[in-house]
Amino acid sequence: MDFIIFTLAMGALIYGADFIIEESEKIALHYNISHFVIGATLIALGTSLPEMAVSISASIKGSADIAVANVIGSTIFNISLVLGVVFILAKKINPDRDIFAKDSAWSLFPILIFILMAIDGKLNFIDGILFLLLMASYLVFLISSNSIDEIDEELEKEKFAWGKSILLLLVGFVFVVGGADFAIDSASNIARTFGISEWIIGLFLVAFGTSLPELTISIKAALNNNADLAIGNIIGSNVANFTMVLGLTSIINPLNVDLSANFFDIAAAFIVTLMLVFITANKLYNKSAGIALLVVLGLVIQNSLA
Repeated sequence: MDFIIFTLAMGALIYGADFIIEESEKIALHYNISHFVIGATLIALGTSLPEMAVSISASIKGSADIAVANVIGSTIFNISLVLGVVFILAKKINPDRDIFAKDSAWSLFPILIFILMAIDGKLNFIDGILFLLLMASYLVFLISSNSIDEIDEELEKEKFAWGKSILLLLVGFVFVVGGADFAIDSASNIARTFGISEWIIGLFLVAFGTSLPELTISIKAALNNNADLAIGNIIGSNVANFTMVLGLTSIINPLNVDLSANFFDIAAAFIVTLMLVFITANKLYNKSAGIALLVVLGLVIQNSLA
């Protein structure tokens, strides 16, 4: 029964996030914001809502391992699985933006700061505030570096149905929050039933589920030759996961983090982040890079579950 509840809860999370993402993108495009910035801000924040809802719920329920493992696992899945699949499926990827020069540092900052903050074994209220300030800095940077793309003529002509948009946004938030609550309860029960640690449940089962919105959005963007949005979505989502998700979670309830016990998984998240920086530095947006990322994911899963 817990597996059925977990599946339905994750479906609610993803379905709710989809409502929020679609309405956010419509609003952004009406104001002619660049595709990369849309991907790195509104869509990234939207696709990070499942992680945020799950981690906050887990923290409140005293499951700190699920809260932190969810963010670590989502980072691994977002880069290795999502970008790996995008690079393999996309016919051509040639971003207009110099992602390495402008955005690579933002890929590394959050995880490095997380490691430094967690050395004392805990993320507390002050750490949470600093995380949120980092997120605010990232948003200011993106908005100030916004480059104008071609306006979508259909969206330009379309009139906003504000009542409908607000209703869909509210429905999306209800699905996300409710789904997160049921997902945590059922995931914890599954872990206890099979004697699996909550860290492993959060790292793989929950993290994979909460990464599905990023996977869906990025694949659609890549197939539509919109690589800027796909890559921006992943970078923005990872920044949001560490800064906004862990920031809000640790403000609500301090999180215990055992760096030594979970060294391999945290190191894996750092390594795939370095791979992303290397790929953007050398503009290796091709199938070979995609295969390499998927191979690394396979090795991470094998070692973590061994």
